[in-house]
Amino acid sequence: MILVPITYRGGIYRHNEIIDLIEDLGGYIVQKHLIAQEVVLQCFVPKDDVELIRTMGKPLTGDVIDSPLVGTEIAVVIPSLEIHHLPHPACDIAEYVRRLGAKSNMIGMARGVGKRIAGINDEERDVINEHDIAVYVLGNFETCIEYKMQIIRRGIEVPIVLCGAPNKEALQKIINPPVEGYVGNVGRFMHRTKESDELAKLDEIVAEITRVLEKKREEIAKDPLSVSPARLMDVIREQVPAIHEVTSPTPLTVQMSGLRVKLPYDTYASVLRKIEIEDGITIGDVADILPSRMRDYIIIRIHLFSETNMVI
Repeated sequence: MILVPITYRGGIYRHNEIIDLIEDLGGYIVQKHLIAQEVVLQCFVPKDDVELIRTMGKPLTGDVIDSPLVGTEIAVVIPSLEIHHLPHPACDIAEYVRRLGAKSNMIGMARGVGKRIAGINDEERDVINEHDIAVYVLGNFETCIEYKMQIIRRGIEVPIVLCGAPNKEALQKIINPPVEGYVGNVGRFMHRTKESDELAKLDEIVAEITRVLEKKREEIAKDPLSVSPARLMDVIREQVPAIHEVTSPTPLTVQMSGLRVKLPYDTYASVLRKIEIEDGITIGDVADILPSRMRDYIIIRIHLFSETNMVI
């Protein structure tokens, strides 16, 4: 069964019927938002049943939208949090991908500015590597991007999409070794992206992120995960009551190859390892439980089939 990411938007009236349908079909609700009289469900559903969900939602004023960014966590990386190096596109990119289902975190570097001091420290590197993809939002000058990008990308293992004011061809020419994605003509400007051409550029960024993530999904499909991250999310929700008391957004953040669990590592790591998924198989049997460099959270990295010889 192939699960695909979608977003369901509809009225709050009888929306529980849609939730029950998705769960009965073997799907998973990743996030649920109630906004006034509207409900937004970001979920994974069987590919063959998308039309059924769309048909069932029509009488309830519901609509089903393909959302390739659901179930991903994206790092938006900027040189610093100072006003001179925090261009509005970074904020808008982080918000735009969030609207399309992704969980985004903005990471401002401590020493990402200036050719003399530019650098990336161990904590920044580790935090970026905890995400599915990193979007680097740099400035206006080719020489600055060419020099600093080689430094602030050191140790980054996740795919990178680079945004900057030079056009795409210029970015491809100056970056060596190349990164996975490029979006040009996204420079620093002191206003929000609200004009039609600026919104089109945000759509271009999302398209490039989606292209890179689809390539990563294809690689995962060749050697699948031992358990679906969305299924693991449901198991933890059912067996760890403390997760329902977490007030942070998305207490369980689904990633492409794991989860971020927003509970203290020292207290709950051993609890998570012992949780049974099915037939005596525990989370510790199919995944690594690791301390996150982001606060005191937990990172779960699911093993591949080639490592465990099981898919549950």
